[in-house]
Amino acid sequence: MTVYSEILGNMLREPEWEEKLKNVEVDFIPLDQWTAQKSRFLAKGASGKEYPVALKRHTQVADGDIIEFNPEEGKAAVLRIELNPVMVVELDGMVDHKPEDLIRVALELGHAIGNQHWPAVVKGTKVYVPLTVDKKVMMSVMETHHIEGITFRFEKGFDVIPYLLPHEIRRLFGGAGHESHAHTHSHDHAHGHIVHCHDHDHEHGDHHDHDHDHPHHHEHD
Repeated sequence: MTVYSEILGNMLREPEWEEKLKNVEVDFIPLDQWTAQKSRFLAKGASGKEYPVALKRHTQVADGDIIEFNPEEGKAAVLRIELNPVMVVELDGMVDHKPEDLIRVALELGHAIGNQHWPAVVKGTKVYVPLTVDKKVMMSVMETHHIEGITFRFEKGFDVIPYLLPHEIRRLFGGAGHESHAHTHSHDHAHGHIVHCHDHDHEHGDHHDHDHDHPHHHEHD
């Protein structure tokens, strides 16, 4: 079985490939956004053929990447990536507000997003949050918190890609598969850490009870 270890070109970004693929049979290989973050995976094309892919580590595949081109046999194989929509939160209406208002809104928004364990990327006055649950659930969360001074909307994943750096793209679209939400939470924060405080009751031999708050620092990747 052939192992595909090289990206030959991109049919969406490189015009010359449009001509090369014109007279060949193209097998489109659908990838979800999580598989697309990997450099090694086994995918199945629309034809039913399986494609074992083993690229160099940290290779970022893109929609339209060509992994097979055989003009003699008139065949080619192209990756097609399906990205989830993204919620775009606009804070530009807060720019002229007082610092204490900005702090309040930032904390409220951070609480709303962080409490749901949603990954996010901040770019200027916009916050990008990938759709990891049903859109109605995300809308309900935002409307329940009703944070004054912000607006939000949903955009296609591909439409926000041009505004993001590679590591930000991975943060939004390469976090975790659907199955992980049932067992673990995947956090990918830009900087810093989260501090959780837990109350513990300790009873000592002198019959004195002591309550201690222990801050635990968890680094998240």
